[in-house]
Amino acid sequence: MADEDIEQQLERRLGAVHARQRLGIESESEPQVFGRGLNFFHPENWYSSHSLIEYILKLSGLYWIGYRNTLKIQVRHHEVVVERLPAAFDGYCLLHLSDLHADLNPAAMQAIADTVAGLDYDVCVITGDYRAKTYGPVDAALEHLATVTAALSQPSYGVFGNHDSIRMLPGIEELGVRMLLNEHVEIRRGNAVLYLVGVDDAHYYRVDNVANAAAAVPLEAVSVLLSHTPEIYRQAAHAGFDLMLCGHTHGGQICLPGGVPVTLDSKCPRYMGSGAWTYGGMRGYTSVGAGSCIVPVRLNCLPEVTLHTLRRA
Repeated sequence: MADEDIEQQLERRLGAVHARQRLGIESESEPQVFGRGLNFFHPENWYSSHSLIEYILKLSGLYWIGYRNTLKIQVRHHEVVVERLPAAFDGYCLLHLSDLHADLNPAAMQAIADTVAGLDYDVCVITGDYRAKTYGPVDAALEHLATVTAALSQPSYGVFGNHDSIRMLPGIEELGVRMLLNEHVEIRRGNAVLYLVGVDDAHYYRVDNVANAAAAVPLEAVSVLLSHTPEIYRQAAHAGFDLMLCGHTHGGQICLPGGVPVTLDSKCPRYMGSGAWTYGGMRGYTSVGAGSCIVPVRLNCLPEVTLHTLRRA
């Protein structure tokens, strides 16, 4: 698709301001290592360090152990009690995938596909980072993402992360994933409604807009927010969301024994770095991710897909 065609398509879908912001930041060559975004330091953009990290891991003998760990996809089960949940949605299940970085480790994408193919759920949500690099071509990421999406048996919704180009939008939606970019959808069961809301990347591009995304969601309705990063937990909680699903942190990915992360690359409390958490009246869950970032290695932090089951109080 020609650049002019995709820009017009994005402006129609996102609005002129959002599209220009996203495309403008992406056009500024390689993303910066320092500055911009919520964090000052962005290690994912420091490409000269990737080979060094891989070399050190191979020298230590940990690389191939960590690589084998990337194929050991764990299925996590998480029950979420929602005070106002309509009876029709009691037991409703969301399959949560995050941080696939599909072109970094194609073998892991096949492992994920094999894992999710046998799961029972009502809807799939994907919280961003579909490609490995943060700039450049997207075709390889879409090709390997297709391995995972082909195994999904229920409707799928997603949001973009800091690794993703907005130009991936048509390709991902052709794979059957409806992207929510400061948008919402209504999921209905009889007369009952569950609102699923998604925001664009809040970590690096800073083009999230919770207010716009949730503007049409009734205050008394049950709503779930999809965000790539947990870093907007305050905005989400005070907007009245019942549940926030996110990723980005990888749980540290390369952790000390006991799963203690060396770094989370996230400007949020460490207790929000992985798994279930609460803030105010909102429940949250940060996935450690199904893929891996920078190097295809996981140590003391296995990849996961999560089944979130909603329950009435």
